[in-house]
Amino acid sequence: MTTSTKGSWELPISERELSRLTKEMDQAHQETLPAMRASALDLTEEIRARRAGGPRDAGRRRFLLGAGGVGAALVLAACSNSKSASSGSSSGPSMPASGSASGSASGQYTGDLKVVALATALENQAVGAYQAALDAAKAGKLGTVPPAVANFITTAQAQHADHAKAWNAVLTGAGKPAITNVPLSNQPATVQALNTATDVGTVAKLALSLEDQAAQTYLFATYNVTSPGGIATAATIATVEAMHAAILNYVLGQYPVPDDFLPTDKAASPTLLTV
Repeated sequence: MTTSTKGSWELPISERELSRLTKEMDQAHQETLPAMRASALDLTEEIRARRAGGPRDAGRRRFLLGAGGVGAALVLAACSNSKSASSGSSSGPSMPASGSASGSASGQYTGDLKVVALATALENQAVGAYQAALDAAKAGKLGTVPPAVANFITTAQAQHADHAKAWNAVLTGAGKPAITNVPLSNQPATVQALNTATDVGTVAKLALSLEDQAAQTYLFATYNVTSPGGIATAATIATVEAMHAAILNYVLGQYPVPDDFLPTDKAASPTLLTV
């Protein structure tokens, strides 16, 4: 069964199947929330301890206890791989240690906090992108949008908002400003692409590029940040982002063939952060 939308685009799976996948995605998200919040708290404590000259491994025990589950989840995350083209917004996986975001002074977010700032900005970008899609659908710019597609968009948007809230708690807990906008150099191009989309398929491709970038950025962060709390938080969120990407692949009629490992060629760099 397919559902027609504007132009020649059709939903290649049934709405019932998409609804099932969305429900499973939300269940997985809800199950990861306690671990995500706990590891984010660990990260905040680690940052405070470092500044006070205390031990640098706060939360390590909790991270090690959950490492097996995180490792299994990252294997699952490989299902997000697809042949779809990148939006060109990724700056590669280089992770410099200085810079700023959200209009703050240069050097506001450094070290692991710069990766946290990047993660927050990426989550905000996804929230805004999904909201733009909902607004376009409401205005009739995308043709007839199947209810199951709208439900997926709303659910994914709420999950990104949860992730942004967790990362912002780390920033404010470390005495830094929360990031409530999208201080990324690729944001104007992303907004432009969304504004010119005329069907659900185009929006889904744009969303997939953002989800792939987020999932791969988190994976790259797991072996480039120095704190166990940061590693655990990134790993936990990466699995949910990968599920978003996997479902979008189905929406686009692209079966998400698993890789042995999730790649990082589309991972974003903190150099995307703007002053």
